[in-house]
Amino acid sequence: MPYPMQLGFQDATSPIMEELMYFHDHTLMIVFLISSLVLYIIILMLTTKLTHTSTMDAQEVETVWTILPAVILILIALPSLRILYMMDEIYNPYLTVKAMGHQWYWSYEYTDYENLMFDSYMIPTKDLSPGQLRLLEVDNRIVLPMELPIRMLVSSEDVLHAWTMPSLGLKADAIPGRLNQITLTSSRPGVFYGQCSEICGSNHSFMPIVLEMASLKYFEKWSSMMQ
Repeated sequence: MPYPMQLGFQDATSPIMEELMYFHDHTLMIVFLISSLVLYIIILMLTTKLTHTSTMDAQEVETVWTILPAVILILIALPSLRILYMMDEIYNPYLTVKAMGHQWYWSYEYTDYENLMFDSYMIPTKDLSPGQLRLLEVDNRIVLPMELPIRMLVSSEDVLHAWTMPSLGLKADAIPGRLNQITLTSSRPGVFYGQCSEICGSNHSFMPIVLEMASLKYFEKWSSMMQ
């Protein structure tokens, strides 16, 4: 979960988020090298008198500054496309969960079960118990088994919303009349927090998401109690 004055990402909880963090570091290193080169050239031009005002043509230089940016873009695009296709792959999901956005709460339906569906509202600040988080706790958490592929279907009943779980590297737009699909896999148990990430009205800040990843045995016990 996030903490005050945090600058970096939340701790990765899924293979996808780990890949996204590696890609972020990879891209940031390329940006750092380019910025250093540009800064060096600017300083060199300001501190020396090495100018070539009479140069009208330089094919070699033009070739370099055409090919080099193309190579850099390829080095960024290839790992990006790899992660993009990884995020879209779903092979034999253990479970399918449908998340519907409303103004201003989420409803969930476990489509593999007949009567497993519920609404998830934020707990008002005045009703919080000691240790609970303001603007992040809900009355009904999503509970899912860890280390198993889960398919999330995301849509909306009214306006645009976005189902977001930063520690798992997930964000899906909830669009009325359309189903978006994402893959969810957690590598460890825990309770993870997210929020709607699309401006959806006056109470946009008050529709958090709480996801509890647990063992398969615990999930089966919970699902039987909820039905």
